[in-house]
Amino acid sequence: MTDWLTATILALGGVAAVVGIVLLVRDEPAQDRTFVVLAVLEVAVLVQLVVGAVSLSQTDRDVSGVLFVSYLVGNLLVLPIGAFWSLAERTRAGTGVLIVAVVTVVALQLRLETIWDGSGA
Repeated sequence: MTDWLTATILALGGVAAVVGIVLLVRDEPAQDRTFVVLAVLEVAVLVQLVVGAVSLSQTDRDVSGVLFVSYLVGNLLVLPIGAFWSLAERTRAGTGVLIVAVVTVVALQLRLETIWDGSGA
């Protein structure tokens, strides 16, 4: 997989988490600019899905394909679920859900790296 894409997802996840924490401390619901940051992160995760699937099809590494693809797809689903939940719950709890979703994306991305390296399969 590509290191620059992983670094991009981790950096965007960090920015989104900081934005969410600031909103949580201010006791404000997520705003439009928060969802723009999440949308950019989601596009990066979508690119990761495509790059990861292509890389998996072209590699001779000992990678568990089913596990790897499940993490790619799961990573893609986390942010929309968190965003819809946050939109339904326009309180501090909704902002907390967004933070949990972003942290989950970062954790899944790190797990994808260990699976790709073959040490976590």
